Amino acid sequence: MSDSEPGTRSSPILEKASGATEAGHTGRPGDVAAPEAGGPDGGRAGRFWSTRRVPAVLAALVLLGAAGLFLYDVAAVRADRPAMRWRHWLADQLATRHLEHGWVVAGAAIAMVLGLWLLVLALTPGLRRSLPMRRADGVRAGLDRAAASLVLRDRAMEVAGVQSVRVDVGRRRVKARAQSHFRDVDEVRGDLDAALSDGIRQLGLVRQPGLSVHVRRPAKR
Repeated sequence: MSDSEPGTRSSPILEKASGATEAGHTGRPGDVAAPEAGGPDGGRAGRFWSTRRVPAVLAALVLLGAAGLFLYDVAAVRADRPAMRWRHWLADQLATRHLEHGWVVAGAAIAMVLGLWLLVLALTPGLRRSLPMRRADGVRAGLDRAAASLVLRDRAMEVAGVQSVRVDVGRRRVKARAQSHFRDVDEVRGDLDAALSDGIRQLGLVRQPGLSVHVRRPAKR
């Protein structure tokens, strides 16, 4: 990342593997030489899994509240006390309303959507903003996509003829849109493609994203 923009620096995710040494790499991501894919430290690494704290807490609170309410009502009935009104109302509704009733269908649809949402959260890694990097010295690291965009943008601005550039780093593709105020557009595009390709390679990502470069002249005023 550029030293001129310290306030935009994002901390990478680091995970120390078991039995790993204390050695590590520091400095800008663009300055780290990426290990070879077939080397001992350049093996594949999957995406980082999110802890999903908020959905887990919400689901736990709902289940805890429902279980506590039902337990209290059952204990009250066992103690020869009348059941709560909501239980009588629920029993009457279930006995009188048909399955094709609007409220029944709506409730079933909401329950299905919530269940599918929880299943998706449980089966997908999450943390889409973090790009997994190759292992180096037993350390598993992840690079934030915004930080990678800044690194590649600094590389692009070093190309002669580039007036401004916007770099968007996705999980599978890097898109660069630049404006050239001098030099031939094709020459600028070639140099920009080479600079960004080298920058992507030096990021040390597990999966090298594809590159799409678009160069145009600024609009005449």
